[in-house]
Amino acid sequence: MIKAFAAVAALLVMAACSSEQKVPEAGTSVTPGSIADFKQNVGDRVFFDTDMSNIREDGRGTLAKQAEWLKKYSNYPITIEGKCDERGTREYNLALGERRANAVRQYLVAQGIPADRVKTISYGKERPEVVGSDEGAWARNRVGITVLQ
Repeated sequence: MIKAFAAVAALLVMAACSSEQKVPEAGTSVTPGSIADFKQNVGDRVFFDTDMSNIREDGRGTLAKQAEWLKKYSNYPITIEGKCDERGTREYNLALGERRANAVRQYLVAQGIPADRVKTISYGKERPEVVGSDEGAWARNRVGITVLQ
């Protein structure tokens, strides 16, 4: 009886070892259609050159992916946040941030996203993405961010 019990126990241990489930590493798996999916797999931001509000080539690619994703998952209203680096006056940067947000909005609408689904807001230099007074920080703060609601 003890030999039978030992044999069954050994089989259970071997079966447990052979059917071990792998847990996905943190940050590698997101639910399709989630906000995390949008940020990780599509990209939620486009960057601008100094004092400019036109969409760059790299931004067009990101916005094309955003439009495709937003058409597929139409349950999200969105807000485009226009931001600037710390240089320039508050008023200048608010206006520039608004032009950037509107440029992103117009691009998405041209790609078939309903206009009434897209709002814009300018934060100018008031809400920097990165704190710093160098070209690296400034480049990351010249941005239009698509925020899913």
